Amino acid sequence: MSKRSTGQTTRREALFLGASAAFAVAKGSARAAEAKSESPDPKVKTPQWSLAIDLDRCLRCQACVVACAAENNIAPAGPQLSQTMRPIHWMEVLDPQARGRLWELGPWPAPVPCMHCERPECVKVCPVGACHRADDGIVVQVWDRCIGCRACMVACPYGRRSYNWTAPAWPGGDASAVNPDVAIRPVGVVEKCTLCQHRIRAVTERARLDEEPVQDEKILRLPACAAACPSRAITFGDGSDPESAVSKLARSARAVYLLAHLETHPRVFYLRGKR
Repeated sequence: MSKRSTGQTTRREALFLGASAAFAVAKGSARAAEAKSESPDPKVKTPQWSLAIDLDRCLRCQACVVACAAENNIAPAGPQLSQTMRPIHWMEVLDPQARGRLWELGPWPAPVPCMHCERPECVKVCPVGACHRADDGIVVQVWDRCIGCRACMVACPYGRRSYNWTAPAWPGGDASAVNPDVAIRPVGVVEKCTLCQHRIRAVTERARLDEEPVQDEKILRLPACAAACPSRAITFGDGSDPESAVSKLARSARAVYLLAHLETHPRVFYLRGKR
């Protein structure tokens, strides 16, 4: 039996080399496709969430206050703690008469959440980065990172931050009714309105999986406060979309911004008649 000469390739070796080359090409294509799918599409813009509160529609019924507390696991302070400390409210109806002077919102009480400013003073003073502004415009509070120094509370010109002096407790010690989508804050941290970020995340993730844009009519009443308002005085949406309902309201002559002279550029604004 003769030996094959050096450099001669058998049919089996040729098939093996061809299969290896095909596998390498396929693997490279898969990696390229995966990298392309993970990289953000520059054509897709990140929504910039905004909230409008129509004071001419508002009934001052405080349904938004109750809905916000129930949705975001804000435990009731109770009669005893209410005498020694201020109860925590992410959304609160404030009375300008109590301040001794009028404000931009007129002579009547108005619901006031976190303003989610474009230039938030709270973010500037936080020493540990527990407070930061997300890409979608929401001012986020990371409770696990908060050290409870309360510098953000001092810096916030709207006073819309609360400190947990006591551990949250529910009547009868039964916390079975809490919302599993929202973390319960421990004692010693600062908390605030998040515009129901968990609801926003659920809607945007569903739209991403369905490969469809978030439809404006489906998020008009997305936050708990807006969903509970009986007069539909609260409107939510993408402020960067000129065709969204909230953008059209922002361009209205009735649009008013609280403490606008501070130039914090809040994402929450109000609508009121000139009266």
